[in-house]
Amino acid sequence: MPVSCREISFQFANVGFDVIHRYSRQSFQPYSDTPKTYCFDDLGLESPVQCWGNTCNVMAEILLSRYDLYVSQHRMVTHVTTNLNSGELEEAYGPRVRSRMREMFNLVAFEEGSRDKRG
Repeated sequence: MPVSCREISFQFANVGFDVIHRYSRQSFQPYSDTPKTYCFDDLGLESPVQCWGNTCNVMAEILLSRYDLYVSQHRMVTHVTTNLNSGELEEAYGPRVRSRMREMFNLVAFEEGSRDKRG
């Protein structure tokens, strides 16, 4: 299920930390332990946001939580799209998240001048 990283950040600004749980610990099919698979679109386009005075890198927190569920018995699958390279991802989310990304994701890269694949 695709979801915009910017939209998740906007939800966090309005709702708070429950948004992080919605896309991680509470992200299971109803009445089962089958995890929901999300595709987080345009990772890196969102900005850190504040809720009740707390600044949070929402997508970093979601990815770290989903990683914990990925390596546990749940094997939670996560997809992302981004226009950032690995160095830019590490700068935006830190070395810990970048390390987890290497374990969670398979990279599909396109040349810089390639035609847009969205249609």
